[in-house]
Amino acid sequence: MGLFKKKNTEKELLSHQAEHDASVGTAADVEAVMKKYDRESNTRSWEGMPKLLICILMAAFAAYSIVDTVFLTILPQRRLPIFMGMILLIGFLTFPAKKGDSRVNHMPWYDVLLLIAGPGAYFFYAINAEKVIQMSARVMQNHLYMIVGLIAILALVELCRRCVGLPILCVAGALLIYTFFNLMGSNPFSAEQLRMTIYQVIRTMFYTTNGIFGGPVNVCAKFIVVFIIFGAFLERTGIASFFISLANAVAGAAPGGPAKVAVISSALCGMVSGSSVGNTVTTGSVTIPMMKKTGYKGEFAGAVEAAASTGGQIMPPIMGAAAFLMAEFTGEAYSTIAMRAILPAVLYFTGIYIAVHLEAKKLGLKGISRDQLPKLSVLMKRVYLLFPLVLLVVLVSTNTYTMAYSAALAIVATVVVSIPDLILDTRPGGEKAGENPVKNLGTMIFSSLEGGAKGSVTVAVACGVAGMISGCITVTGLASKLLSAIVNLSGGHMMVALVLTMLCCIVLGMGVPTTANYCIMASTCAPILMDPSIGVTKMAAHFFVFYFGIVADITPPVALAAYAGSAIAKADPMKTGVNATKLAIAAFIVPYIFATSPQMLFVDVTGAFQVVQICISALLGIFAVAAALNGFLYRNIPAVLRLALLAGGLGMLIPGTITDVLGFVVVGGVILYQRTMAKRQSAAA
Repeated sequence: MGLFKKKNTEKELLSHQAEHDASVGTAADVEAVMKKYDRESNTRSWEGMPKLLICILMAAFAAYSIVDTVFLTILPQRRLPIFMGMILLIGFLTFPAKKGDSRVNHMPWYDVLLLIAGPGAYFFYAINAEKVIQMSARVMQNHLYMIVGLIAILALVELCRRCVGLPILCVAGALLIYTFFNLMGSNPFSAEQLRMTIYQVIRTMFYTTNGIFGGPVNVCAKFIVVFIIFGAFLERTGIASFFISLANAVAGAAPGGPAKVAVISSALCGMVSGSSVGNTVTTGSVTIPMMKKTGYKGEFAGAVEAAASTGGQIMPPIMGAAAFLMAEFTGEAYSTIAMRAILPAVLYFTGIYIAVHLEAKKLGLKGISRDQLPKLSVLMKRVYLLFPLVLLVVLVSTNTYTMAYSAALAIVATVVVSIPDLILDTRPGGEKAGENPVKNLGTMIFSSLEGGAKGSVTVAVACGVAGMISGCITVTGLASKLLSAIVNLSGGHMMVALVLTMLCCIVLGMGVPTTANYCIMASTCAPILMDPSIGVTKMAAHFFVFYFGIVADITPPVALAAYAGSAIAKADPMKTGVNATKLAIAAFIVPYIFATSPQMLFVDVTGAFQVVQICISALLGIFAVAAALNGFLYRNIPAVLRLALLAGGLGMLIPGTITDVLGFVVVGGVILYQRTMAKRQSAAA
């Protein structure tokens, strides 16, 4: 009889395990869906000697980028074309023309032509940079230079289609058409006028600083690439697994622990990854199966990971490297940017954390057993992994060195902190570092350089297209026309102008990496809000457009981070996106508040007491909003009280003593009522 029970128990366990395995996407499933939705995941398959040569090329480019940004002083008209030429060379070697082309060591003839002609056009400009400068506008009289410029633009557009996607190209294409007709003279049907207009567009987009080689690419080559390479080095130190283990040790045993682990680990990993989608896959492959096993629905588990990973891009001190760019665009000190970003980021993650806690309470979910969680005392022995991150923040905050030089020093620091794992064998579990630790260290450096170069392609290409967008707006004077249109549509009301700008940011931010995303928003949308007729402060305007550019990754229909989460959870992508949007509600509310009341960014605050008041009331407010959306607080919340809780929470989020007091009274009353009724129901039961 005992043997029969034992066999039945084993069958039940195997059945439950099979159900669990069927409900969670495997690594292959994740990769397949990522290749479907995320263009960065569609890469060629190289093996053997071709793979080695391409890896050497990538590592050499990364090393050159570090040396160039820190030490070299090359003419910008030569340095930027060399940079973009190398980006196109690596890009066409990496990204095939069609999705799902997995043939090994295969490159069709048309890609070979693009590989030669595209980068060749940029290298041609670099070689003839001084001549182009001397010719100035007369470059339009040289047919060869115009053909080269056209090839360069088309090659960039094609690579953007492959690795970034169509949304940004649709915007750029519409603006190029508008620019063309705007520059046409009084005789648009003249063949000569048509040719000269085409040449003028080519010159503007390729041979001036109002196009491809404008602000975004300049910032990318100067700062972004070094930070991407730093992120690649940091990733290979094992910091992502450290963050996940740390989050498990802190919150794994709490009710619904895996979801809270996802929130904390994604906040930590996301701030340095620079990619919402990449972070969703990295941490989600661990946290989403844990959440489903605990009892969360698939669409909720995927949404938690997607929302938290997206929020990692707004998490100081790094903000996916956008914090350093914001300092460059706004002229504010980096330390000021990081300080102002703290409260909105805390509100974002507090809202998600509260939502998953209330969901766990509603479903009666438990946490993970303590004996299955990593020990905090053991993890603290590896806290040295944070040293490069701390060093970077300190160097940039104190203005000791330039941002690029600080990033280079942080890269050196990551090599140093990797030595215990690769040479001294301090990894948990007694894993062996290998017979040749020096070779392991060299492999780690080479792999990091290669990964940094590969990660730079999508960002640099997006920045190049962003430069074209910015150039079209500048040359045609569209910025003032767009401003006038938004002002007229809004009727002078700031709130309407903010809504229209939000929609523009979400469209422009679809599928664009964090750093390139901010470059686009800062050069196109932020100036609109800063106009005196709308009246948003510079700092609030930049934070506003950055936030809504980022949340495009979880906003349907193009919600790439949500799609990645749904792939791992084997859940409906659209439901996952809707759930992620609900969880990230703070990202849709808070920007409006600091745009209308900059005190939330600690702008124009009168003292420490006001700062404390703003922080406490905002945290209570986001708790109320999260509870209202979840619909559970001690028990299910009636519809009328959910509305009251939402109104009270919004009141407390808005800085001001009157709104804080009114909101506190409403929220406190609802909490007290819910608690009293829950106790009565419990007593009656």
